[in-house]
Amino acid sequence: MNIRPREIILPYYAKFCFVLISLVIVVYGLHALKGVLIPLVFGILFSVLLFPLANRLESWKFPRVLAIVVCLLLTLAAIGGILYAVSMQISNFTEVVPQLMERGNKFLDQVQTFADERFNINRQRQLTEVRKYLNESIAEGGAILTSTLLATTSALTDVFLILIFIFFFLLYRDFFRSFFYKAFEDARRSKIDAVMGGIYTVVKDYLAGLVLVILIIGTLMTVGLLILGIDYAIFFGFFGACLVLIPYFGISIGSLLPAAYALVTEDNPLKALGVIGVFLFVQTIEGNFITPYIVGSKVSINPLAAIIVLILWENVWGLPGLVLALPMTAIIKVIFDSIDALKPYGFLIGEAEKPRPPIKNLQQLADQLPKRTKKIGETNEKS
Repeated sequence: MNIRPREIILPYYAKFCFVLISLVIVVYGLHALKGVLIPLVFGILFSVLLFPLANRLESWKFPRVLAIVVCLLLTLAAIGGILYAVSMQISNFTEVVPQLMERGNKFLDQVQTFADERFNINRQRQLTEVRKYLNESIAEGGAILTSTLLATTSALTDVFLILIFIFFFLLYRDFFRSFFYKAFEDARRSKIDAVMGGIYTVVKDYLAGLVLVILIIGTLMTVGLLILGIDYAIFFGFFGACLVLIPYFGISIGSLLPAAYALVTEDNPLKALGVIGVFLFVQTIEGNFITPYIVGSKVSINPLAAIIVLILWENVWGLPGLVLALPMTAIIKVIFDSIDALKPYGFLIGEAEKPRPPIKNLQQLADQLPKRTKKIGETNEKS
């Protein structure tokens, strides 16, 4: 005779404590292992983006390994082309550095004169303060340079890891599917396929839509800067467009560099305000029209949840966390929506539903139901 183990029912406060402890362990693990997890997540996202191309090449009788290698080479060629174009723009930008320094010195002289005349801060005191902060900056320069070199080395290592992860994720995709079938034997395979298909659709639509959004925003801002007569409009326009990876704030941050450039190189400060106006206008269009219609409702996360997860992922993973916050949260929402016990949490981070107006006819019918029931009862009693 088989005796089933007795189910232990914990009180609510005990369950709440276990949930909090589990969250602390998960967050600590995410932060401690970010050196491996960040390239791993980027590898998953890029493998999803490259899967249609690899699948198409395999349908043309390419061996799977060769198809994956071709995808990676094309990706590296595209990234190399982008980096080459950016480096050319930066090299051209460095040619005007002496001019920027001259204009900057004039602007600093005007600021010193303004401070001397309006606030009675003499120039000698200003120079003393400037030397103080300059010495502190030079003292910290070595540490900054060292950290920059370490960050560059780490970035190159991460790129190498991402390429390896992409290769193996695409190569063993059927193997991983079989693993999920074995890991969740109690669930139907159709449900597992539906969840994996939902995750694939969310990631694919987000990444493909994001690339298209960057191209549209970069074009709009480039046109706006060309109309204002700002030099290096293409570089500034697409630099700001790439910052759309940081939702809600990226484009505004991207306006600071071209605005400062316009303020130093142009005699008219209104051009700097015009640059900020162009970026804010494009950001308004992007937030209300471009992103909602291109990316669509696949990444259906309400603004409050988006801001909270941006702060949380930034504290856990830094700048990569800002980039990965929305797609990671969208994946989590797909998983929550597929599990009955977690559906309320998926609903909480999703887009808020608009309240429906009351239907007067149904309300009147509900008010009349007790009266009709009473009349039917009286009729049955008489009969």
